[in-house]
Amino acid sequence: MDHHTITIDQNGLALTGDLNLPPAPAGLVLFAHGSGSSRLSTRNRAVARHLNNIGLGTVLFDLLTADEERIDARTAQLRFDIPLLARRLTGAVDWLSARPTLATLPLGLFGASTGAAAALITSGERPRRVVAVVSRGGRPDLAQPALERVRAPTLLIVGGDDREVLALNRQALAALGAHGALHIVPGATHLFEEPGALEQVARLAGDWFLRHM
Repeated sequence: MDHHTITIDQNGLALTGDLNLPPAPAGLVLFAHGSGSSRLSTRNRAVARHLNNIGLGTVLFDLLTADEERIDARTAQLRFDIPLLARRLTGAVDWLSARPTLATLPLGLFGASTGAAAALITSGERPRRVVAVVSRGGRPDLAQPALERVRAPTLLIVGGDDREVLALNRQALAALGAHGALHIVPGATHLFEEPGALEQVARLAGDWFLRHM
């Protein structure tokens, strides 16, 4: 496994990322973390390890700078600034697409919580580049009205006991139409902390990405 720490330039802002590439990767998955999290998210890293093990490259990067993360820790405002997060994620897609060694790899997006909304907006902005999207406990409702522009096959994974978010995902599924699918993990709550729940998310995500890459 090749590991690289990368710096993604966003209009003068430096956002740090972790790029992991297995030998001859079948594709690349860019992660968008959720509310109050970062590229160091233990849950996203667990999913990323599974994707690496089945032959997919992964990029986990910080959607906010260190200064912005300190502000957000006090105010919790930036984590819900979906247009900002989507611009950063779209910029990361463009940055990766400009690298010759990465540009030819099929690209998927994995979003958690509010990061899922950013992933869906980015998918609509870059329909020729993004081939698949997976949302874990996401808030796709925050991506309205961009859901109608999503063309990439999108898997919404929600815990069966995360009732409010499940209702929001069912509504979003109708807007996604033929491009969307919903999988409910029985007994799981929002963070998928129950035994075996996160492992199920990782398997579902891996199967979805491989199928569409």
